[in-house]
Amino acid sequence: MLKSRIRWILGAALLAATPLSAQPAIELHGASQFNDDHAFTKAMAKFGEVVKACYGKPINFVLHKNSELGLEKQYFEYMASGKAVDYAIVSPAHMSTFSKAAPFIDAPFIFRDLAHWTKVIELDLFKPIADEIAKRADVMLIGYGGGGTRNIFVNKPVRNMEEIKGLKVRVQGAPIWSRTFQAAGMAPTVIAYNEVYNGIQNGVIAAGENEAAGVEAMRFYEVAPQLAMTEHAITIRPLAFSGKTFRKLPKDLQDCVLKGGKEGAAHGRQVESSEDTAKLEALEKAGKLKRIPFADRAAMKKAVDPVLIEYAKEIDAHGILEKINAVQ
Repeated sequence: MLKSRIRWILGAALLAATPLSAQPAIELHGASQFNDDHAFTKAMAKFGEVVKACYGKPINFVLHKNSELGLEKQYFEYMASGKAVDYAIVSPAHMSTFSKAAPFIDAPFIFRDLAHWTKVIELDLFKPIADEIAKRADVMLIGYGGGGTRNIFVNKPVRNMEEIKGLKVRVQGAPIWSRTFQAAGMAPTVIAYNEVYNGIQNGVIAAGENEAAGVEAMRFYEVAPQLAMTEHAITIRPLAFSGKTFRKLPKDLQDCVLKGGKEGAAHGRQVESSEDTAKLEALEKAGKLKRIPFADRAAMKKAVDPVLIEYAKEIDAHGILEKINAVQ
């Protein structure tokens, strides 16, 4: 009996003396469609670094890259169910199943320029939409990445409204993208992101739209080397975190996740916005694509504005649109 008691005391003392580093580490899984060089992947890597430094206790981040766990649509579904993926950068278009207002975060033609885009994010004007997503999908938007200016990559030069008339262009799945591109005279179609290259190659579509990082990473320039500089949107890509995972974490780690979300996403914005022009210049210098000036951006916006206003009213986001337009 005495020997058993001594063994118990020694065991307890040994456990108490075990350093934090030897305790089991919490493990969080992230997902990216891209490799280490992409701004989204860099933002999520920064997120992990900030959280680790802030928390100071055992924690591991496993970032699955190169579409290992599927595409962004799947990442969001996984986070909503609390399985496989704990954090990821996801296009707002893929959140529309849970919140019809979500795609408005990234709608075309709502930002005048990069400075306007930056102020809207800093003022957190999309908070009502983020709150709705958290409530209905149980996925938190803990930061906003993005910053790339989106243009149309196409297999022939298009320079104005007349030349884009009837253009078969791939757009994101949210209705606002199809409606605005139709209003501009194009023939938008929704296909999966990883099918765009083959779609252009096989003549199913003639064009797509993306920021420089996407054009480079997916090698769209190989099948559509003409880049019409429509500058129709500036990306916002929320860094999302599973609400189900978040509630399982200790309070101090929850605080670090929120801190890491803001700082990681801000890092991603800086990377993407600063690299955007440089990537296009490098691709053009290498003879892989040609930037085509687009003369009718103002006319395109004029055609699209009524659709944006109508859409904002439909999803109860008209007040948000007015606040965005009021930002100087």
